Amino acid sequence: MSVTVDTNVLVRAITGDHPRQSKLAQRELAEADFVALTLPALCELVWVLARGYKISNLEIAEALRRLIDSANVLVNRPAVTAGLAHLEAGGDFADGIIVYEGNWLGGETFISFDKEAVKLTQASGVSARLL
Repeated sequence: MSVTVDTNVLVRAITGDHPRQSKLAQRELAEADFVALTLPALCELVWVLARGYKISNLEIAEALRRLIDSANVLVNRPAVTAGLAHLEAGGDFADGIIVYEGNWLGGETFISFDKEAVKLTQASGVSARLL
């Protein structure tokens, strides 16, 4: 069986904060033929872990790497790698995803009111402009 995973299942599997649901989530992920991880679910996951659980960016990045390196996980790896680069540089995972996907769609310059997002994007070699 293949599954697409909602954010709440990922949160339970990673945090172990609910004994019954966490074990169930971990079992489902381990037993699936493949697990489809969507970019929106991963963006939500990072936000929940950072804001709700106060987990550091580096710990979140480590957890995500373990998750996406599982043999049965399918994910847009280049986009997640871009998100992880932003996260590990102190920025937002979602911003890295947005920059990557926008570039993939043909956007030449990332624009934002977020100074840090623009700075990190420029540091990664992608054209960015602060509005």
